[in-house]
Amino acid sequence: MTSNDTKAPAIRQTKGGVQSVERAFGLLECIANSSGSATLSHIAAEVSLPLPTIHRLLNTLVNLGVVRQLPNRGYALGPGLIRLGNLAGTQLGAIARPYLRTLVDELGESANVATIDGDMVVYVDQVSSQRQMRMFTEVGRRTHMHDTGVGKAILAGLEPEQVRHIVTTAGMPTPTEYSIGTVEDLEAELVRIRDRGYSIDEQEQELGVRCFAMSIPDAPAPLAISVSGPISRVDQNFADRAIPLLRSAAEAISHDMRGGA
Repeated sequence: MTSNDTKAPAIRQTKGGVQSVERAFGLLECIANSSGSATLSHIAAEVSLPLPTIHRLLNTLVNLGVVRQLPNRGYALGPGLIRLGNLAGTQLGAIARPYLRTLVDELGESANVATIDGDMVVYVDQVSSQRQMRMFTEVGRRTHMHDTGVGKAILAGLEPEQVRHIVTTAGMPTPTEYSIGTVEDLEAELVRIRDRGYSIDEQEQELGVRCFAMSIPDAPAPLAISVSGPISRVDQNFADRAIPLLRSAAEAISHDMRGGA
């Protein structure tokens, strides 16, 4: 358990922001970071707010349907967020889709965009390769972060304590012999990803499949794009062509998400 004087605050203060809105979103983030449910005592320990304020905000969020109270008096994310999340995911996919198509046209392999969802990564859009043997990922699929290219690209941009919380909560299964199975090995891999600017899923989720992924800079939520295919085609020559294209696509998507600013 991290002490109050060393943990990162759950509520971010933004210049010119409305304090009550920031606090409400801070509580939602706290619940989300606790795998979608949290006790009142946990929330109170994580956020630097008086207990009456937390009660008042939670009651408002419950009334709005974005938080629900559990039988054990804890709190969980509510059904009101599902529609918002689905719409947000659809819009993210719509922004990224033209660039995914370009990646597929240029490289001939499937391209994906994914975001973080609690302690997992969720795919919000894909454009499939036209090849007979190709990689297919169902939109909406949630999977672990430590053994996927997009997941590791996102983790590389998070604080170390956040990474540890995610992987210890979700677990670190090893579906193949190449999968990373310890926090220490993952942390070493994230250092390499930060140094080179992209991640590789080296047959870590499925044997015979390789994936190159890159985070989208300055996105409103952690996002990553990737291209994946069989190792017989997705080799070093492919990487030499793919990495500059991924970087260009990531920068263009970031630009569009910020309204062309």
